[in-house]
Amino acid sequence: IADYVMMSYGTGAIMAVPAHDERDFEFANNFELPVTQVVEPNKGSDSARAGTAVDANSSPIAKGTADYAMDAAACIGCGACVAACPNASAMLFTAAKVSHLNSLPQGKPEKDRRALAMVSTMDGEGFGGCTNIGECEAACPKSISLDMIAQLNRDYTTAKVKDFFYLVP
Repeated sequence: IADYVMMSYGTGAIMAVPAHDERDFEFANNFELPVTQVVEPNKGSDSARAGTAVDANSSPIAKGTADYAMDAAACIGCGACVAACPNASAMLFTAAKVSHLNSLPQGKPEKDRRALAMVSTMDGEGFGGCTNIGECEAACPKSISLDMIAQLNRDYTTAKVKDFFYLVP
């Protein structure tokens, strides 16, 4: 059990996505674990299962949003982006984790706090700052885009302004 790049962040729990990751699917099958398909076609639009609330599973999510969230969720926390960056920045990893959750309706209530907490944790761990050189994107085995960093910067800036005016719970 590991917390990937930032050892002090997280719960120590294992996240698995057996419906969308071949290794997780194989693991789930080996141990006869249930596999739930997360994104399913629905007459031209897509919906994503969203938890245990009765209405959450039927919340429609646009295919573009679902695809973006799944692209961000593809990050495996391997650290290749940090190792490749001349500044030893963990910005691509952090951005993928934040963008994955912040892009879905179910992640909206925690969006501002998540952006502030993840960037604060990254800074507290002593990772360098991002200067958009792009080595991280080139080294990423899951092809996480620099667009994730741009989205994190937007989310973080918005959250900082809200926090300044005491609007972040």
